[in-house]
Amino acid sequence: MNNALLIFFGAGFGGVLRYWVSNAVYFLLGKQFPYGTLMVNISGSFLMGLLFVLTVERMDNIGSQLRALLLIGFLGGYTTFSSFSIETVNLIESGNWLNAFFNILLSTVICIAAAWIGVIGGRSL
Repeated sequence: MNNALLIFFGAGFGGVLRYWVSNAVYFLLGKQFPYGTLMVNISGSFLMGLLFVLTVERMDNIGSQLRALLLIGFLGGYTTFSSFSIETVNLIESGNWLNAFFNILLSTVICIAAAWIGVIGGRSL
């Protein structure tokens, strides 16, 4: 299948899953902090690390198409760093500097850690 079509389908599924996950988290925890976006970024970073190892290091013969479908398409549609950025700007503009700082800190540190854990998990399979 053409890689562009794989990316197209993956991004559609990723976007819908992002919508479901973030809304579920906001339902559980409220909207006073961008918890939904944070959860999507953490889980997306973990999946990026895990799937990167699996498709690049473990599946050379079909890795190119899986990378297009999963990493570029699905996770590109699922992760929300653009949402993270605008939500952080909104927190700053509303004068909520402390939540803006924590959103930046948690989103960067935990997401990088999640990607690293995903890489370690993928290599241990």
